[in-house]
Amino acid sequence: MLSEQSRPVVRATLPAVGAAIGEITELFYRKLFADRPELLRDLFNRGNQATGEQQQALAGSIAAFAGLLLERPEARPDALLGRIAHKHASLGITSEQYKLVHQHLFAAIAEVLGDAVTPEVAAAWDEVYWLMANALIATEARLYQEAGVPEGSTWCPMEITERHEETADAVSFLLRPADGGPAGPFTPGQYVSVQVALPDGARQIRQYSLSAAPGGAQWRITVKRAAGDPAGEVSSWLHAHARAGDVLSVSRPFGDVVLPEGDGPLLLASAGIGTTPVLAILGHLAATGTTRRVLVLHGDRTPADHAHRAELRALVDSLPGAEMHLWYEEPGDAAPEAAQGRPAVAGLALPADLTAYLCGPLPFLRAARGDLLRAGVPAEAVHYEVFGPDLWLGRD
Repeated sequence: MLSEQSRPVVRATLPAVGAAIGEITELFYRKLFADRPELLRDLFNRGNQATGEQQQALAGSIAAFAGLLLERPEARPDALLGRIAHKHASLGITSEQYKLVHQHLFAAIAEVLGDAVTPEVAAAWDEVYWLMANALIATEARLYQEAGVPEGSTWCPMEITERHEETADAVSFLLRPADGGPAGPFTPGQYVSVQVALPDGARQIRQYSLSAAPGGAQWRITVKRAAGDPAGEVSSWLHAHARAGDVLSVSRPFGDVVLPEGDGPLLLASAGIGTTPVLAILGHLAATGTTRRVLVLHGDRTPADHAHRAELRALVDSLPGAEMHLWYEEPGDAAPEAAQGRPAVAGLALPADLTAYLCGPLPFLRAARGDLLRAGVPAEAVHYEVFGPDLWLGRD
């Protein structure tokens, strides 16, 4: 909660900071990487930096957090910060690194806003920063404790035991600890980070959903080849080089968009490679013999582009309360049961007390969430996972 002396200062300056936050975050990253180039090489996603998505996500989270402090001071920022904390834990972020971020972020604020940053303004925004940072540090400490590792020690060597070509652009890998023991537990819907050494010496990191149910001796991830460089440098490397017997550096599982306890009806809607966490959730439901009602929606370009298509069908068929709706932009003759076009929630008969999970590209998430809200599903019952920086965070 903001102090009484800082609240009016933040309220008065939020429009100016908000208007300049994009410029501030861009300058912040330039300063940070000039001082510590190894962070861009080995920690931050170079693809997201190149597109500006990481800058946008940071700007959005800061502005949203400040707005929350002003407009809803009694609210816990768990929903806003939980997602960031899980991503940080999957990367091995430590509490000490928040001091480095503070140094360069406030240097950027002072440079962009100039004389407007009086000592009073600097103190008020310093308070905002540390309220946000300390909340993240506390959440990340809990996540590390739950994972059973010291702060920042998220990585473990995992051997690829099997590789399967799922589609022309998607390959799956089965992973087990390099010491031969069983893979650890996780909650359906979670992801792991994978770090690979690239030809230029960088050790870049990407996150991949665990795409099979927990409880087995191995984990599975499914990697779709991303287009372009540097956006696709890790997925392209994995497609070209990763084979059975190789060892990858993999994080513990993290992620807050997970299957809830209970027996209420579920809607699992995905597009493209967004099917991967859905497979883990359905696999878990099948393994536990659930009878809850489950609506499964999926959209893809063609049946041939649909990774794990046969597995998805088999899992839905194994659940007595499940039904599947498919859309393909070009269904052809291979999928007579599918509709042509893109997945649409509108027009489906939705059960009461529905909990919805959405995973896929941001345009799909926006459309599906809008359809659900218009159908009367409460906003708090709609959960989403977006692959990449969450440019939606705090905007609704």
